[in-house]
Amino acid sequence: MAAAAATREEASVICIWSVVGAGGEMVMEEGRPGPSKPAGDRRPQQREKKGKQQDKQQPCEGFSIKAMMKNSVVRGPPPAGSVKQRPAKHTAFRKFYERGDFPIAVQHECVGNKIAWKVEIEDLDYHYFLPLFFDGLCETEFPYEFFARQGVHDLLEHGGSKILPVVPQLIIPIKNALNLRNRQVLCTTLKVIQHLVVSAEMVGEALVPYYRQILPVLNIFKHMNDDMSQGLLCLILMDCSVNLGDGIEYSQQKRENIGVLIQETLELFERYGGENAYINIKYMIPTYWSCM
Repeated sequence: MAAAAATREEASVICIWSVVGAGGEMVMEEGRPGPSKPAGDRRPQQREKKGKQQDKQQPCEGFSIKAMMKNSVVRGPPPAGSVKQRPAKHTAFRKFYERGDFPIAVQHECVGNKIAWKVEIEDLDYHYFLPLFFDGLCETEFPYEFFARQGVHDLLEHGGSKILPVVPQLIIPIKNALNLRNRQVLCTTLKVIQHLVVSAEMVGEALVPYYRQILPVLNIFKHMNDDMSQGLLCLILMDCSVNLGDGIEYSQQKRENIGVLIQETLELFERYGGENAYINIKYMIPTYWSCM
C-alpha cells in the first residue's frame, strides 16, 4: 500500500526545477498540472499582438534613422502653397474713387453697365490715371472691380501713343494683381495684358525686360487646367462647350479658362515682343513652345 501511495505522489508532480534567488540560495519549485487551453484561444492573442504592433507606428521625418525602422511612418512634405490665394489689401484706386477723384460714373444700359466719362479720355493724364486704374485690378468687389476693369480697357482703347511711355509704371500693379493667385483677378489681369500688348506699337517689345516680374506666376498656372485643356484642346480651340456628363463647362465661352488665357498671352508676347521675346519666355517658362 505504501508503494502504491508513493507512485501516486510521483505521478502528481509534473516537473521540479531550481532557480537562483537574489541571495544566491537555491529555490525549488514544483509545477502541478493545470487545465489545458484549447488551440483556438491562441488566435485572438496573436491578433491582439499584431494590432498592438500596428498601433505602435510612429510618424517620423524622411531621410532619418527612424525612417528605417519597421513601425515608422514617413511624413510627406508640407504643401508649398504656390497656388494658394493671397489676401488682398485695399488699393489706392479704392481710396481715390471713394474720394471722388475720378471723372467717371455708371451708365446703365440694356446689355450691361458701362462707364460714363465726364471728360474726354484723350485729354486725361495717362501718367497719373493709367497706373491707378491698373492698381485697381486687385479689387474683387463691386463697384471697384467694375470701374477698374472697364476703365483700363477704355484707357487702352483711346490711349494710342500715350501708353508706351507709361509701361514701366504698369509693371508693379500687374505683378501685384498676379501675385494674389485669385482666379477672378488672374483672368481679368490676363485679358488686360493682352489688350495692353496690342494697344499701341512697340508696347510688346517694351514689356520684354519685365518678363521676370510677370511670367513666374504664369508658369505656375500654365498647366493648372491640364485635365481639360490637354485632353479636350480641339474643342476649346473651336470655342465649343465641353461636355462634363450632367454638367457643361462654359469657361471658354466666358474666357475664364486660366490655362487657355495664359497660352494666348504668351503667344501675343512672342508675336509682338520682337526677336528676343521667345528666348526670354523660354527662359522663364521652359514648357512653352513657339507659335511662329
